[in-house]
Amino acid sequence: MFIADNWKDYEVLYAGSEEKYERWGDVILRRPDPQAIWPVIKDGQEATWDDLDKPHAIYNRSSTGGGSWGRYKPMPATWTIGYNSIGKELKFIIEPTAFKHTGLFPEQAANWDFCGNLIEKARAEGRNEINVLNLFAYTGGATIAAAAHGATEVVHVDSSKGMIMRAKENAQKSGLGDSYIRYIAEDCKKFVEREIRRGRKYDGIIMDPPKYGRGPTGELWQIEKDLHDFVKRVALLLSDDPLFFVISSYATELGCQAVGNVLEVVVKSKFGGQVEAQELGLPIKNMGIDLPCGQTARWSKS
Repeated sequence: MFIADNWKDYEVLYAGSEEKYERWGDVILRRPDPQAIWPVIKDGQEATWDDLDKPHAIYNRSSTGGGSWGRYKPMPATWTIGYNSIGKELKFIIEPTAFKHTGLFPEQAANWDFCGNLIEKARAEGRNEINVLNLFAYTGGATIAAAAHGATEVVHVDSSKGMIMRAKENAQKSGLGDSYIRYIAEDCKKFVEREIRRGRKYDGIIMDPPKYGRGPTGELWQIEKDLHDFVKRVALLLSDDPLFFVISSYATELGCQAVGNVLEVVVKSKFGGQVEAQELGLPIKNMGIDLPCGQTARWSKS
């Protein structure tokens, strides 16, 4: 498991009964997590959520879909937390949404460090230009990490204009306002096809495709059926001497080794290197176990 255990401003304090109890800076939130199928354990004993201090807010699911936050203590509408990625201080705006999310997936810090380390190593070895493509880029965690660690260009693609705006705000807060980051609000498949026609090349590619989705003309995306063919198209954008290709997935039906095998047959077969495929995870501070948070497969040249 790739564990994101270098956080100072974030931690999972408890998890169980299909929920997690997290600290985001000074704010405590409790929200659903279907992976936490065990009971809550406090001081070595099985407990209930009533045995813990009341959080600032609890996300309550609706029987008709979605849900809402019940607030129990004063808290800001938005606030900022930081993450030190191998010496680079990254900043992110946190905002609880109606879909239980907060604008950040902390477990992805393990991938930020992975990519950042490879970028810094390549720069130290004399590589002057490193271009990175981040697809389904959300609020820009990987984008900001790549730019902070020395990528000369990062192309950030997401279909949501709201997520693009938040990514820009996160970059500004991280002191990266002058970095060469291009923000593209567009369907990722459409963007990739255009980049192939243009002959564009990238040294690093990061992607976090959704489980389901619809393209610009209504075509259905299903990750289990479409991932391999999409990765084949995206791989055409790799430079002659690429550094990494990282795929994350939160689809429970898709195992990490299945994603890793896609990189084996599409990328490693052409460029050599190595593929690692594991779950992403976060330590549960007060329970001594780790919370699984999705799957990641990573190809790297070295």
